[in-house]
Amino acid sequence: MTGRAPGRIRIIGGQLRNSRLDVPDLPGLRPTAERVRETLFNWLAPVISGARCLDLCAGTGALGVEAISRGASGVQFVERDARAAQALRDNLARLKAPGGQVATADALAYLQGTPQAFGVVFLDPPFAMDLWAPLAQRLEQGGWLTPAAWIYVESPKHAGLVLPPAWTLHREGSAGEVRYALYRRAAAT
Repeated sequence: MTGRAPGRIRIIGGQLRNSRLDVPDLPGLRPTAERVRETLFNWLAPVISGARCLDLCAGTGALGVEAISRGASGVQFVERDARAAQALRDNLARLKAPGGQVATADALAYLQGTPQAFGVVFLDPPFAMDLWAPLAQRLEQGGWLTPAAWIYVESPKHAGLVLPPAWTLHREGSAGEVRYALYRRAAAT
């Protein structure tokens, strides 16, 4: 899960199952492993159909494309690297994946824009950039989350993340040096 990304990765479930995503050879691009995606989408199975999703720091877009494949009503992809964003647009067009929109933008800058509330958010920033806390804060305070949103967070295994108190850990696991966790946002009282 380190180093350069492979040339293709497989979608593991839903209507696009076994389709391949072309992955550009970019430094630091780290696609979420198949077994982690399988576990995550097993956790999300009761809520993913019809969900509006945000794939922040999308990279390959594997998480968002899995969501589309499994019936999400739409996915907003945000990726700052123009080559990765174009590869994602090309993959969505080739797969005829409905409901995917790609913004070529820095995630922090994107979250300064006009908010849209999402029911599922994938938060998997580049590990070297340590963006979890500022991105989580903007998501929580900026109107980007529905009252009971689900937030997936992928991070280094031993990172001490500071996440909003309203985010309650639902499930977590690890694969190698990666920790993956699904949080549920508690509705404000």
